Amino acid sequence: MTAMKSIFIGGMAGSGKTAIALGLALKFRDQGLNVGYFKPLGASHGPHRQEDEDVILFQQVLSLPHDAATLSPVRTGPYYLSSGPRRDPAPLKEKLQQAYNTVSANVDVLLIDGSLSPYTAASLGLDAINLARMFDSTMLYVSRMEDDYSLDKTILYNELFRLAGIKVLGNIFNSVERTLLDKTKGVYAPILEEAGHPVLGIIPSRPEIASPTVREFYDALGGELLTEEGVGLERIVEEVVVGTMTTESALGYLRRAPNKAVITGGDRSDMAVTALETSTSVLILTGGYYPDVGVLASAIEKKVAVIMVHYDTFTAIERLHEITRRIHPGDEQGIRIAQTNISEHCNWQTILDEVKS
Repeated sequence: MTAMKSIFIGGMAGSGKTAIALGLALKFRDQGLNVGYFKPLGASHGPHRQEDEDVILFQQVLSLPHDAATLSPVRTGPYYLSSGPRRDPAPLKEKLQQAYNTVSANVDVLLIDGSLSPYTAASLGLDAINLARMFDSTMLYVSRMEDDYSLDKTILYNELFRLAGIKVLGNIFNSVERTLLDKTKGVYAPILEEAGHPVLGIIPSRPEIASPTVREFYDALGGELLTEEGVGLERIVEEVVVGTMTTESALGYLRRAPNKAVITGGDRSDMAVTALETSTSVLILTGGYYPDVGVLASAIEKKVAVIMVHYDTFTAIERLHEITRRIHPGDEQGIRIAQTNISEHCNWQTILDEVKS
């Protein structure tokens, strides 16, 4: 084994960077390597949860000896520049370098988990390009394909990394929906490789790991949980339905949408009751209205969480854009799927060869 290698796993929010890092960490460990983890820029995931669950996840799975503040030394948020000290990046860069030196000691490979996006904290010089340079890392870029523009974005970032002098090991298309799987294999991947950017994996979407849970909705919305604490929060949410129509016109659609979140006004008890008669994972009641007792009784009986928020439906929908699926400590199924995805759908041997080179 040569000197320690670091792999920077970049991508946009929701691309599944952490799941890829987890799967690689477990695969490398199975190959006899001592694996470290580093998340330079952490982010808060809602008012109910202050600790970074990604860090806790890796602490537990890899039995890491470092505390959370070392594994993820700098926190950011949408308004991080409002804090005076954060306007001066020098102390932050020194803090990051010291933490990196600590977590990279005595490991064969260090997996660096990128921030929300490659451009996050660019105003401080702490974006993905500058961090990869700082840590002399090889880039592994993770994309989640939504449409043709997603490929354009992937190509552009690959070009930017290379122009910046960063070695790009390759790309992984992660959590590809069934309807886009053939196009990703037959169109997107060839175009990316023709542009000189290797494809190292195409991972099909699996709801168990791709769909967010009710807990993630609760954390992002910041509302009041009206049902029993902890009950129904681990259910997955595959679709979001906004219940603004009449119950008669909504019923057919509600029946067709499985494992859904239904957003409706707290004064729309008729819509809430109708939703609870179908496959609903969570009720989100807007406007600060408490529902009828009958709604809560039915939800409790069916173990469906009810979240009340004090803002309007439009604001609730806007906040849903922040929600992504996270693998939590103790989520044995999610951890197993992350490892299987690397083994079965990725050219992990190429990544391993880079680590050992």
